[in-house]
Amino acid sequence: MKVIICGAGQVGYGIAERLSQEDNDVSVIDTSASLINAITETLDVRGYVGHGAHPDVLAKAGAEQADMIIAVTLYDEVNIVACEVAHALFSVPTKIARIRAQSYLQPEYADLFSRQNMSIDVTISPEIEVGKMVLRRISFPGATDIVRFAEDSIAMVAIECMEDCPVINTPLQQLSHLFPDLMATVVGIFRDGRVAVAHSADQLQVGDLAYVICQREHVRRTLGLFGHEEQEARRIIIAGGGNIGQYVARTIEEHQPKTRLKIIESDRDRAALISEQLRNTVVLHGSALDQNILQQADVQDADLIVSLTNSDQINILGSVMAKSLGCKSNLVLINSSSLNQVTESLGIDAQINPRAVTISRVLQHVRKGRIRSVYAVQQGSAEVIEAEALETSPLVGRPFRELDLPDGIRVGAIYRGGAVLRPNGDTRIKARDRVVLFSTTQAVRNVEQMFRVSIQYF
Repeated sequence: MKVIICGAGQVGYGIAERLSQEDNDVSVIDTSASLINAITETLDVRGYVGHGAHPDVLAKAGAEQADMIIAVTLYDEVNIVACEVAHALFSVPTKIARIRAQSYLQPEYADLFSRQNMSIDVTISPEIEVGKMVLRRISFPGATDIVRFAEDSIAMVAIECMEDCPVINTPLQQLSHLFPDLMATVVGIFRDGRVAVAHSADQLQVGDLAYVICQREHVRRTLGLFGHEEQEARRIIIAGGGNIGQYVARTIEEHQPKTRLKIIESDRDRAALISEQLRNTVVLHGSALDQNILQQADVQDADLIVSLTNSDQINILGSVMAKSLGCKSNLVLINSSSLNQVTESLGIDAQINPRAVTISRVLQHVRKGRIRSVYAVQQGSAEVIEAEALETSPLVGRPFRELDLPDGIRVGAIYRGGAVLRPNGDTRIKARDRVVLFSTTQAVRNVEQMFRVSIQYF
C-alpha cells in the first residue's frame, strides 16, 4: 500500500514508523526540514519538505499512485484542504484527517464531514478519543488499559497480576471451569518485555499483564477475580484545562454529578473560559508544579490527579508532587514513548499514550478485510481486532475444536445479534458474526486473510 502522511510530528512519526515496519510504501510531507531529516534518517520512508496541502508537493510525494493520505499536521485547516486536494486532483481512494478544534465537532455540525459535504473518509479527533480513554480508566481504576468493541458490548481489559492475585499459577482452562458464567477469556500475556498469545495450559505469574476480552457488564467482576477491587475516585484534580481536560470534566459533570472536580489551568484566559462553561467544577489558575496551587486544590484529600497538559514533564512531575502531598493515585498523559519505561520508578500509577490511540484508528483503515476496529498494544507488538465474518471465511460453519487457527491468534468473544458469546470447542462462527480477537503483529496478515472477501463471494 502506498501511503502519504502529511505531518512529521509525534503522531505522524508514530504512524510512519508502524506502516513502514509493515512494508508499506510511505512518503512523509512536512514544512520543517529538520523533522523530515529526522524521520528519513531513522525510518524507511521518503521525505518531502513542503506544504502538505499544495498540489505540487503532493504530486512529488506520489499522490497519483497513492492508496491513502493521512493528514495529521498541527492545523485542522491544512489537514482538511490536503484531503480535498488529494481527492479533487489525484483521486486518492482513502483520506484521513486529524481534527482537533472542538468547534468542528459540535453535535449540531455532525454532517459537516459527511461524504456528500467533504471528501474526507475518516476524521480522527485525538482529544475526544483520549478523553474517552481517560474516562474509562477513571471508571475502572484496577485496569491498566480498557477499550470497547462491538457496539460497546465487549471490552478488552489489561490487568496487572499482583502478588495477591487469586488466579496466578492456575491453568487458564481451569478458570473456565471455576467460573462458567463469567464471560471473559484471557487472550494475551505480556511478560518479561514480550507479548504472547495465551493458551489454555498457560498459567499467569506475578508481574504479568493479562489481556482479557470480556462482556462489558462483566468487567468489574473480572477485575475482582484478578484481585483488583479499587474504588472509583470521587475527588479528582485535573491538571490541564485544554480540550481533553474540559471534555473529561464536562462528561463527569453530566454522568457522575456526585464526583468533586477541580481543574488547574496555567493560562488565565483559558481558565476563565472553562470556568464559565463548566457548572460544578472549581477552576484554579496556576501551575500544576506549584505546591501552593496543589494545596489550594486540596490535593491531600484527592483520590486521583489526572495530568493532561501539553507537557510530559509537567504531567509527570506534577503527578509525582501531588502524590507526595497526599493524593492517593495519579493518571498521566505521556506523548513521548521514550518516557514510558521510566514512569513506574517515578511513582506514576497509570499512563495514557495519545499516539497509540491515533495510530490504532489509522490501522483500522489500513487493514484489509472486514476489519471494524483495531487497537494496538505494547507499542504495536500485538493488536486487538474486531472483524466481521463473511460467508466465505474459513472460520464460518466449523466448530472451534476443528479450526486450525494460525499461531499468534486467539479469539476472545463473538458478537451475534446483540448477544456476546464466549467461544468453546462446540462454538460455530456464523456469517456476519463480529469476532473480537487478540493477534501478535506477525499474525495480523493471517487475520486479514481470514476476514477478507474472496472472489467466490461475488
